[in-house]
Amino acid sequence: MSTKLSTGQPFPQTTASRLGGGEITLGDAPAAQLIIVYRGQHCPVCKTYLGKLEALLPRFSAENISVVVASADSEEQAKGFMDEIGYTGDVAFGLTIPQMQSLGLHLSAPRTPPETDHVFPEPGLFFVNEEGLLSLVDIGSAPFLRPDLEGVLNGIIFTREKGFPIRGRYGV
Repeated sequence: MSTKLSTGQPFPQTTASRLGGGEITLGDAPAAQLIIVYRGQHCPVCKTYLGKLEALLPRFSAENISVVVASADSEEQAKGFMDEIGYTGDVAFGLTIPQMQSLGLHLSAPRTPPETDHVFPEPGLFFVNEEGLLSLVDIGSAPFLRPDLEGVLNGIIFTREKGFPIRGRYGV
């Protein structure tokens, strides 16, 4: 069963394999971190979305925000997909069902064997601020439910400039 994540709480650090070698821990960056969970190599919407993200990577970096994309894909699937779309950022692969559930993601089974060979997450976006606290959460239940990435970046910049608190904390 998935867990609902709340803003203002520490992000549940999740360690996965890093494309290119080693491991990467989601939510454990020296600065702020944007984590985008994508459905997998079988998803044409993911291809377009990560292409938009690639174009914005320099702007996120200029704001001292590291970016990691993650999926349940195998290393071979993740590498083939990233090579195909030309994505150059950090990639975590091999998320397990318990890891995806701990992030509150909706999970789906493949419809047919050609689609993919494993349970996969529906899209998720998390922004972990400089203090390691979850500041933004967006969990989708379908491939087309995703926030506009430029809007997310502009919103982060705006809230930093204005000193806004983490939202969604009423009654918590």
